[in-house]
Amino acid sequence: MEMVPSTMTEMWTTMGSTIASFMFIWAIIRQYCPYELRRYFEKYTHTIMTYFSPYIKISIHEFTGDRLKRSEVYVAVEAYLSANSSKTAKRLKAEMGKDSNNLVLSMDEYEKVTDEFRGAKVWWVASKVVSATRPMAYYPEQEKRYYRLTFHKRYREMITGAYLEHVVKEGKEIRVRNRQRKLYTNSPGYKWPSYKQTMWSHIVFEHPATFGTMALEPDKKKEIIEDLVTFSESKEFYARIGKAWKRGYLLYGPPGTGKSTMIAAMANLLNYDVYDLELTAVKDNTELRKLLIETTSKSIIVIEDIDCSLDLTGQRKKKGGKAMADDEKERKEVKEESGNSGNSKVTLSGLLNFIDGLWSACGGERLIVFTTNYVEKLDPALIRRGRMDKHIELSYCGFEGFKVLAKNYLKLETHPLFDAIDGLMKEVKITPADVAENLMPKSPLDDAEKCLWSLIQALEEAKEEAEAEAEAATTKKVVEQSQDGGGVCSENCMAEKASE
Repeated sequence: MEMVPSTMTEMWTTMGSTIASFMFIWAIIRQYCPYELRRYFEKYTHTIMTYFSPYIKISIHEFTGDRLKRSEVYVAVEAYLSANSSKTAKRLKAEMGKDSNNLVLSMDEYEKVTDEFRGAKVWWVASKVVSATRPMAYYPEQEKRYYRLTFHKRYREMITGAYLEHVVKEGKEIRVRNRQRKLYTNSPGYKWPSYKQTMWSHIVFEHPATFGTMALEPDKKKEIIEDLVTFSESKEFYARIGKAWKRGYLLYGPPGTGKSTMIAAMANLLNYDVYDLELTAVKDNTELRKLLIETTSKSIIVIEDIDCSLDLTGQRKKKGGKAMADDEKERKEVKEESGNSGNSKVTLSGLLNFIDGLWSACGGERLIVFTTNYVEKLDPALIRRGRMDKHIELSYCGFEGFKVLAKNYLKLETHPLFDAIDGLMKEVKITPADVAENLMPKSPLDDAEKCLWSLIQALEEAKEEAEAEAEAATTKKVVEQSQDGGGVCSENCMAEKASE
């Protein structure tokens, strides 16, 4: 009995010494054995083991090909395992706000979990491969993540068929349920590190605008909503007619008429992500194409104030002399104000291919929206039907739009002052942004009537300014006509002509 502890102690001592020796030898091999030689031995060791092992392994890598886009299968598996692994895995990693409104738990690296399907047991492992060290130390090592699925060969047909289809389908459904919409923007090309996996940066999209809060005529609002909903439900229709599942919208009108708000309302209606593309930060057509590839389905690609982004107007070759010089001066001023925008080599041809070229068919269910204050400046080829399919003019605020804003800001559906406002709005042009500013209470003591009077005062001032401008224009015209006739009118003569 006294020899048992001694024997056990010797056994554990021998085992510890053996393990330590093995670890030391393995460390020496990793240190001094060339990477290629180790990979060679590992390759043939795995080949030999497969002859004796009854298990099959399937690897699902995060990126395939040239790493342009994450594998959809990998993303679906990641979502599936994040929902199922939290119940059995012992090592988890937690992330907040990446693709979910809640805290998301997923498998940590090299963690192993078990799953069952129709009586078959399978094992998932989250792993990664670190590439060989680069010659320049300031570049981080490339990590290639993947999931490895292991199962018995007797279940080969079921696992490679029904089970994987089940995993991908359920993973996509989980992503839709947990999806948190995002607002993306692109950075200048020179700021992209070579190891970065995406060209877009994003924040959570939380804009509250809806069509119900927009100052639009009811018929126009209904028309736009029906057009958007019809598009989102037309996957089979677009496939049948042989067109990419996308649609272009051109929003144009004076500043302050709600073009950006319209985009937010469209995104909230369809539950789409928004990609705000800054063209001046794109180096050339190739980078523009890469940015398109990295956008997802169920998204809106937005280029705001496209007439100011790059030299894409349709008047470039139609002008000469002083007009050309003025345009060149204006473009130079715009480039100076926008910093590096002058370095962009994106061409009109590149943008047209971006909208409806071969690469535009990557993905599906995508809207492309341009906004501009001056639609007449844009090249006709850029906004023709088929590229910008629907043109939406957002003009000055009418009385119906005012009533929507009055209900939103003041909780009023009717008021004695509405008639006066209606009459003034028929005579004066005012943007929804100006109406909203006057209806907004400026202090806790401001009531609804005071805000309405503030709007009436703004409308009356705008009316006086418009009348003064009209009178000045008439006077100027009379003077020009008099000078063209070679005569000189007296003040009374000009007054008589102005009154006529």
